[in-house]
Amino acid sequence: MDREERRRRLRGFSINRLIPNILTLAALCSGMTALRFALQDEMRLAVVAIIVAGIFDALDGRVARRLGVTSRFGAELDSLSDFFCFGVAPALVLYLAVLKDGGPLGWVVTLMFPICAALRLARFNTALLADTPPPAWTGAFFTGVPAPAGAMLALVPLIVSFEIEAPWPRHPLLVGAVLVAVGALMVSRLPTFSFKKGRVPRHLVLPALLGAALAMGLIATKPWVAISLAGVVYVALIPFAFRSHRRMAAEAAIQAGATPGVVPLRSGEPGATP
Repeated sequence: MDREERRRRLRGFSINRLIPNILTLAALCSGMTALRFALQDEMRLAVVAIIVAGIFDALDGRVARRLGVTSRFGAELDSLSDFFCFGVAPALVLYLAVLKDGGPLGWVVTLMFPICAALRLARFNTALLADTPPPAWTGAFFTGVPAPAGAMLALVPLIVSFEIEAPWPRHPLLVGAVLVAVGALMVSRLPTFSFKKGRVPRHLVLPALLGAALAMGLIATKPWVAISLAGVVYVALIPFAFRSHRRMAAEAAIQAGATPGVVPLRSGEPGATP
């Protein structure tokens, strides 16, 4: 070990390098706490804990990029946290709340969801190691539904039951069908919008702020209704994402054909985030 390496080890890590990993661990703790609440039959608190995990998960990557402290260790830790928080935790919460009444089939459906989450994350991790990076424009899309969004969509029937005094939102057949459908969307090749790199046109800034204010007001007064509506809107945007992806792919293919040395676009390339 040379002298410079020894000095670096003695100095330790900067606090800035630890902040993203701390946020990831906070997300993991929130996911584990969701299971504790579910075991205590506190399903509302269990859903809130998964939402908090999603907030921490959205922050850790952004903070790492802003501070310039991204690392392979952080990426692996984030992937493991995502698998538990948005694959295992929501599936077990739904099993304890509803699917345990579905017998063996309910457990089979419960197992399917974290498996889909694991396959999705594994596909994303292998895409990061590809020799040829995907075109820059694909960063505007995810390949399939991302794990945090998938967890929220899977929980929508349970969330609806918090507002509606009716047995149908917690029917095992409905919850199981939604879980299977969301799991299929997670591992699918359907493009979905990545709002991380979205831009708002200048003339739409004020309407967007007004819409955000209305959304926050709805969340403050009717949080479960707001989350359910957000899930419906997200699913409704998938056809628009598919059409936009095809249009941009066609434009890139035309440009590649007109520009020597440019490799034509392969449809379905993964985006820049899981």
